[in-house]
Amino acid sequence: MRGPLVVKRAFSEPLLLLAAFGSILLATTTLVALTMYATSIADVGVRRTMETASLRQVAATIAAPVTSETFPRLDQAVGAQVGKAYAGAPAAITTSFASDSYTLPGQEGRKTPELLRFGSYDGLDQHAKLVSGAWPKASGDTVEAAISLSAASATGFKAGQEISTEGRLDHKAVKVRISGVFQLNDPFGDRWTGEQLLSRGVTVSDYTTYGPLMVPRETFLARFATNVTATWTSVPDLRALTPEQLRPFAARVAQLREELKRNGCPSCTAESRLPDILSQLDTAALVARSTMLIPVLQLLLLAAYALMLTARLLADHRRMEVALLRSRGAGTVRLAVLAGGEALLVAIPCAVVAPFLGPPLLALVNALPWIRASGVRLAPDADLGTFLVSIGVALASAALLVLPALAGARRTYVEEQAARGRSGGRGLVERAGADLALLVVAGLAIWQLQHYGAPVTATASGALGIDPLIISGPALALLTGGMLGLRLVPRISKVAERITSRRPTLAPALGAWQVSRRPLKYAGPALLLTMAVAIGIVSMATASTWRSSQLDQARHQAGTDLRLSGPPDGPELGTFGRGTAFAALPGVTASSPAFRGQVELSGEDAVLLGLDAAKLGELFQLRPDLSAQPVPELGRALVSARGQNGGVTVPGSPARLTVEVRASGRVPLRLVLADALGVWRELPLGMLKAGDNRLDVDLKALAGQSGKITYPLSVRGLIANPPQEGGVDVSLTGLSADGRPFTPPPATLRATGSHPVVAAFPPARVAPLPVVLTADLAKTLKLDAGQVGRVTLDRRIIEVKVAGVVERMPTTTPDQSAVLADWAALQEHGLAAGQPPRPATEWWLATTGTAASQALKAKPEWDVTTVDQRELVATLQDDPLASGLQGALILGFLAALVFAALGFLVNATVAARERMGEFAILRALGVSFRQVFGLLAIEQTFVIGLSLAAGTALAVVVGVLVVPHIVLTGQASAVTPDVVLDIPWAATAVMLVLVAAVLFAIVAVLARNLRRQGLGRVLEDQ
Repeated sequence: MRGPLVVKRAFSEPLLLLAAFGSILLATTTLVALTMYATSIADVGVRRTMETASLRQVAATIAAPVTSETFPRLDQAVGAQVGKAYAGAPAAITTSFASDSYTLPGQEGRKTPELLRFGSYDGLDQHAKLVSGAWPKASGDTVEAAISLSAASATGFKAGQEISTEGRLDHKAVKVRISGVFQLNDPFGDRWTGEQLLSRGVTVSDYTTYGPLMVPRETFLARFATNVTATWTSVPDLRALTPEQLRPFAARVAQLREELKRNGCPSCTAESRLPDILSQLDTAALVARSTMLIPVLQLLLLAAYALMLTARLLADHRRMEVALLRSRGAGTVRLAVLAGGEALLVAIPCAVVAPFLGPPLLALVNALPWIRASGVRLAPDADLGTFLVSIGVALASAALLVLPALAGARRTYVEEQAARGRSGGRGLVERAGADLALLVVAGLAIWQLQHYGAPVTATASGALGIDPLIISGPALALLTGGMLGLRLVPRISKVAERITSRRPTLAPALGAWQVSRRPLKYAGPALLLTMAVAIGIVSMATASTWRSSQLDQARHQAGTDLRLSGPPDGPELGTFGRGTAFAALPGVTASSPAFRGQVELSGEDAVLLGLDAAKLGELFQLRPDLSAQPVPELGRALVSARGQNGGVTVPGSPARLTVEVRASGRVPLRLVLADALGVWRELPLGMLKAGDNRLDVDLKALAGQSGKITYPLSVRGLIANPPQEGGVDVSLTGLSADGRPFTPPPATLRATGSHPVVAAFPPARVAPLPVVLTADLAKTLKLDAGQVGRVTLDRRIIEVKVAGVVERMPTTTPDQSAVLADWAALQEHGLAAGQPPRPATEWWLATTGTAASQALKAKPEWDVTTVDQRELVATLQDDPLASGLQGALILGFLAALVFAALGFLVNATVAARERMGEFAILRALGVSFRQVFGLLAIEQTFVIGLSLAAGTALAVVVGVLVVPHIVLTGQASAVTPDVVLDIPWAATAVMLVLVAAVLFAIVAVLARNLRRQGLGRVLEDQ
């Protein structure tokens, strides 16, 4: 009889049974989906990171000196050890060579001739395209070689040309035929990091070197392998690696160098960033999984409370039934069996169905914009682990349904009758102070989260592991905050009762009196709604904060819309040609040359950044909270030290500038020019002789082969180095542009002593240099905004005026101090000290789209590396490890709202049914149905209003304490700049209005059903 009795008893309360079934099904399905999501996103994140990792990150570089005799043996040893270390991830190995130096044809007799090098690179034809000619082949006496376009432009070599050269060491002559000219597909990609001569074509140090002339491997080994260096680059295929394989794989790669030395290649060196990256990725996957446990635990607490609330309603509804069964001889065991069977009747179907509902639910996550845009597709299948989670959650839910029934199983009928009329103002948890104890635990957990920066800590073995206290902190904070809010229910209800009792209307007074008389009846649903609303707002705030943080990170890393870096001078675009070409790119609205370099500022290492401060508001992207002053104000302060005019203007657009000077002796002289974009260039005029000197400067050469100068040019100054003994007087007597004279400024200088002497146009002003300092540097220098101080800049004492202090300087790392100065003021201060102008190592561009970035990709010969803010944003937002939390939050958010609506519906319906007798008496006394509905609406409005207000306040507190510490980078590191909480108040208001509308709609539908049924009929049913 137990089975049928359990079924009959369960279906005697269809509403509560359906509510319990819905709560358990929702809990099991959502938690199963979240578990599958956390596991899947970690796997997808690791795989995506491996697929998109740059060659520099994953490649291992092995180098060793070789000859034609030793190379085969070393090559075999390297291949064997790389294959052993990369077991499970096959590696493609590329071998490259670089020869000794050879003399450039025609310069054999020079003491310091320009040089050539030969080289070989496996599969070069797969990474380059021919511009002319053909790829070289192994040949006889005459060596066939291909040359890069940049090297061919610098040397004048052409396809089909034959040249002769000789070795600098062995002086052996080599005849070479240029078989072809090629252009690398990506000359500045990671593949060519160690091949600077190949990517650039020319390197300048003590000697100018061109090349390399690329020959087949066979030719190189036969003709040029004279104890030269061979480099093996191995690139593993990491797509098959799982998160569990990361650490063992990283350990094998880290031992590659030692294994090579023990197994046939004692002279080999091996370098790879892969072990560090794999270890970091393993940590990131662990942090991603642990962070996604935060919404899981929040949902667990909410589900548990919703089930307990339903179970309590069910137990309260059956308390008299249970008491009668007790009086008829039913023991505790029998009642427990009945309650357990009823709970399992609901839970078991949920345990079976939930694993199959998880994947469709995750399909909805795939529809999220940032998940869909990243290309991540989650398609997990239900496995044994999924069913274990589902069964565990379902059984735990069944236990929660049974507990309230067991708690009241020992009461007799008389005790139940006496208890029905009692309803204290304080619950057991509040009387025991458990909410305060939980507050202490939650505070400790949140403190640890803020201290460690992630929900992981070191285990006893030294490895990283998930800290259960830390990940439970946000959930405990929500529960504790909600429970503390319950203490307000009796107090607020009494205040409402006093206010409404003075009003003539009946419904508000009765509603407030009802809540004040039985506050615990309303505390349960209020806590459920409070937690659900708080979880929803915290989820939206976390998602919004994450998106804002990705944009902040991209802006900080780029500094501007598009930042270009590269050599300040090159054969294609010269010093005065680069800015002209960059400013003409499509979509560019503002541009500025920039200098970036490491300097020593009063004993502290700092990054010096020079920019056109007049355009700082357009270019410099600094988050407003990182500075007490807005960026345009900082720009105006920096510009204040700039000279009033820009030197001596050179009229027209000349191709040649002639400088006429008179000197009293031999002295080297330098000329400083600037173009209309503000780029400065120092030009050596050579050694002056005593008397009149006429010196010509080829201006077109300063633009490069395809560059154009932005006119007008201006003469900024003359610099003379003093002779070894005595002094020399130098006077500027004339200036001509393409033979047309123009008035020179009066300039006379005496070169004497030990320091360069400068004639600046206009004369340099003695004024403090305005600078913007990072907060740590300002603290070290003991300077604040507006103060003037003396500092040492590159061993030169100067006066600076602090124009502003910023917490973080864009384009720098968190551990870098930095100083920002106006480009022109910085150049003028340097010129006054006789220093050469600082080169434009970067260009900052403000753009209106991606057209400029796309145009640069089609110009590899321009020799620039781009940092595109828009591409950075897309890259950051497409990282599954960083963005995975957002999908989990959405799942938890939706589940929380459904739990809230379901719990409110059940509580409101049961509460109304329990008070049918009261409503019938009110109707008999002449109270209209509208007044009865008003009474019901006032009671539920109290619950809804209090819950929405308390949930919002609780979400703000938890958001401030928690959210900035769970938003991390894809590498599980702290975000730069610091995360700022972003609560989307407009979306929050819409969410609150929708929740309130749904809840009031439930009340309206309930009242309508009561009216349709008729209170008299309902009273008969009771």
